[in-house]
Amino acid sequence: MADDLLGAVEPEKTYDASSIQVLDGIEHVRLRPGMYIGGIDERSYHHLVAEIVDNSMDEAVAGHATRIDITLHANNSVTVVDNGRGIPTDPHPSDPSKSALEIIFCTLNAGGKFSGDAYETSGGLHGVGSSVVNALSDRLYVEVARNKELFAIEFIRGVPTGPIAKIGAAPNRRGTSVNFHPDEQIFGKQKFKPKRLFTMARSKAYLFSGVEIRWKSEIEDGDMPMEATFKFPGGLADYLNETLENVTTYADAPFAGKVTFQEKFGEPGSVEWAINWTPARDGSIQSYCNTVPTPEGGTHVAGFWAAVLKGIKAYGELVSNKKAAQITRDDLMSGGCALVSCFIRDPQFVGQTKDRLSTEAAQRMVENSVRDYFDTWLASDTKAAGAILDFLVLRAEERLRRRQEKETARKSATKKLRLPGKLTDCTAKNREGTELFIVEGDSAGGSGKGARNRVNQALLPLKGKILNVLGAASSKLNTNAEINDLCEALGVGMGTKFNVDDLRYDKIIIMTDADVDGAHIAALLMTFFYTQMRPLIDQGHLYLACPPLYRLTQGAKRVYVANDAEKDMLLEKGLGGKGKIDLQRFKGLGEMDAKDLKETTMDPKSRKLIRVTIDEDEPGETADLVERLMGKKPEMRYQYIQENAKFVEELDV
Repeated sequence: MADDLLGAVEPEKTYDASSIQVLDGIEHVRLRPGMYIGGIDERSYHHLVAEIVDNSMDEAVAGHATRIDITLHANNSVTVVDNGRGIPTDPHPSDPSKSALEIIFCTLNAGGKFSGDAYETSGGLHGVGSSVVNALSDRLYVEVARNKELFAIEFIRGVPTGPIAKIGAAPNRRGTSVNFHPDEQIFGKQKFKPKRLFTMARSKAYLFSGVEIRWKSEIEDGDMPMEATFKFPGGLADYLNETLENVTTYADAPFAGKVTFQEKFGEPGSVEWAINWTPARDGSIQSYCNTVPTPEGGTHVAGFWAAVLKGIKAYGELVSNKKAAQITRDDLMSGGCALVSCFIRDPQFVGQTKDRLSTEAAQRMVENSVRDYFDTWLASDTKAAGAILDFLVLRAEERLRRRQEKETARKSATKKLRLPGKLTDCTAKNREGTELFIVEGDSAGGSGKGARNRVNQALLPLKGKILNVLGAASSKLNTNAEINDLCEALGVGMGTKFNVDDLRYDKIIIMTDADVDGAHIAALLMTFFYTQMRPLIDQGHLYLACPPLYRLTQGAKRVYVANDAEKDMLLEKGLGGKGKIDLQRFKGLGEMDAKDLKETTMDPKSRKLIRVTIDEDEPGETADLVERLMGKKPEMRYQYIQENAKFVEELDV
């Protein structure tokens, strides 16, 4: 019998040197684009353009270029041209058979910005961004005008079609031109959105007053201009003034300035800032490092707020306002609309998409640079300083009053509150670090219970699709069971009764199925939060979970994918394991076992979250879009579909 049992055991699979798969840089980028650009979603797709533009911006910031042209072509390719020095075209010392240009576009971690000799500060990293864009494009074509000669090279899916070629003389031209078309094998049928690229081009011009950016689109996008030229001598102050145009502010002119680190610290770089306070809208901050947006802030933002906080407290002490000592950073950000842009050598970011700056020295240099100027500004405009101080003191008093009302520990308070019966709460006493997952149905809630960390993760199952609150009567909102359950779980009221300080959880995570119905439920929930609890979004509490749509298994190798394009690519290339690839489609979160759900969607160590933010580059744009898509007038949705149908070639259902 023992022999029979032994004979039934599946033969051990061979594991030797042949099992180890080696991919060069370009192949690895194509197989795992998320490691380099954050994913294959719309944001990552448009990030490809930013990578190329950042290289041209670095030439401008370094003083070698004055103009950048960005063109979106009718075939969905993009051309970026600058009048800088031009990427070197001579043979590279490490491999004389290849030009430096080819090395830059074909080799990860190859470029002219690592040593600091060619660029004192840079946002792009020639060869990281450039080679990644090349790898993810089905065609990329580069022209370089250098030393009065014109050179060109073409790549197909990251591979050069031949060596660099001299194609003629260029006596009146200099700089680099890059044209690329994203690979549909990677990104599917996505298309560039002209308005998004237009906004990006304009913001880059604000960040460096010495550059002129010329925009051109061969694709129509509503009433957006097809051509425009951006040049802003006033930099961030111009940007903030335009943003707050026709809005009441506590200071007639923003607190704005620019300081070079060389004169203060003997190091290359600078910081530029602009801030004003207004009672008319919630506070916000947009930050950049070396012209790269840092939506999650970082050390430069921490340094800026530290300088402003110390300055306002010192001014309060100077005018004998003892309550100024109570002001915190949260109070400053309430009604404070700020822009911060720094340039530093060798910036360290969290992730290739550079969402957050982590360079420690940036905090010290920004804080010390801004602080002296803020003290001087407050002293020179006592009317504005007094109005800002009074506003911030009121915010601090209101915050402290609310805190006093909630002195009871969270756990004790929970026992007194009537919480929804289906809420599975966490055990943490304080809000910090807690998460509430909003899921659809009891089935998903059951899987979530097994996958969650009971200490800081809570679950609230909702029954079906919640009420579309846009245009709904207040009586319907107040009597809707699902909305009442949600408000009770969060510990807050709606509309004017909403108080973000009462929020019981640090993160609110919408976790719906990865299908059309799930997307609709997520849209309804986001509409609810946008219209009834907007400060929750503005202060970074709302997120979308990213559950996978498929699980692919090949031998011992297991991979989760979020869409059909990535699934098809992996089915074609394989996972690196042995045997047939087993494909499982998750029809819903309830079909996932707790282990799968935890690993892919709920565990902070391995999950991916999308933070919900409001893009207000154009005043009222978000409110208008929400009204058109989610409002009570179907003709507005029909009109939107008609206007945008031409951008859709294929709809996956």
